[in-house]
Amino acid sequence: MTDGRRVRIIGYLCALGAGATWGTTGPLSTGLYGLMPATSIGFWRVLIGTIALVVWGLLFRRDLFRVDGRGWLLVGLGGGALVALFEIAYQFAIAGVGVAGAAALLYTAPVIVAILARVILKEALTPLRIALAVIVMVGVALTVTGGSNTGAEAARTGIAAGVLGGLLSALSYAFTTLMARYAVPRYGVVKVLFLEAVGGVLLIGVALTIWGRAPSLPPSAETWRGLLWLAAGSVLAANFLFFAAVKRIEAAPASVAATIEPVVGALLAFLLFSQHLTPLGLIGLLMVVGGVATGYLKEGAGEPTPPAPSAPPV
Repeated sequence: MTDGRRVRIIGYLCALGAGATWGTTGPLSTGLYGLMPATSIGFWRVLIGTIALVVWGLLFRRDLFRVDGRGWLLVGLGGGALVALFEIAYQFAIAGVGVAGAAALLYTAPVIVAILARVILKEALTPLRIALAVIVMVGVALTVTGGSNTGAEAARTGIAAGVLGGLLSALSYAFTTLMARYAVPRYGVVKVLFLEAVGGVLLIGVALTIWGRAPSLPPSAETWRGLLWLAAGSVLAANFLFFAAVKRIEAAPASVAATIEPVVGALLAFLLFSQHLTPLGLIGLLMVVGGVATGYLKEGAGEPTPPAPSAPPV
């Protein structure tokens, strides 16, 4: 096996690992709903991940903390606000429409990016992009209406709140992608992740306190273990795996491999919480994954050196 082939195989495996690890977010969060409020889970997930990044920076990379004022304002404050919106909204999505529905709603982000890129960056909105957008949106509708939210907090949040949460999380993901196109080439992926995490955890705490839902302390050792796994997986391991992937293979195939996320999430939700999908719901999920994957492949084929996409907000 040649060195180039070995590097590409490692890249694909890293991307698959990132998507699979992100896919654990919904099931792990669902398992914590009986132990603490959904609104507190996102706060502790990001806080634990931020502390780990600070420790890593102090031990191995002191330049992680050297950032100019524009970086703190744009990425720390602006990116942190997007992280805060994502963390709170995505927990409501999981709690309201189940793991598969929340993941499907999140994957409307590429559709939103295409529209925003047309408005803000004057990028072309091609017929292919429009067609794939329609496929993804239809797939989302089928997944949400054909899914189960067993084990979620649906009795308290409701399906409408879940759909709104999913769309808001997708919107925050989309804006994070646009911001990353500016910030990552200037500061690097790890520093952007760190700044977003710091700003995000501060703004989540402030927002929840003002809202009257200040983050509560994890009540038990079992809760701490769940939060540690959640932070170690979806905040740290998944992001570093994805960044390792885009160093070895092009952005488009890395993103395609990472679309295994909703499939893994739906499978784990079925095995752990009996959150099933009807045949139409399953078709919808496959439409979402297929539409997003096709979009990434076509975009990558049209660009000799496609830019690395951003990972989901922390």
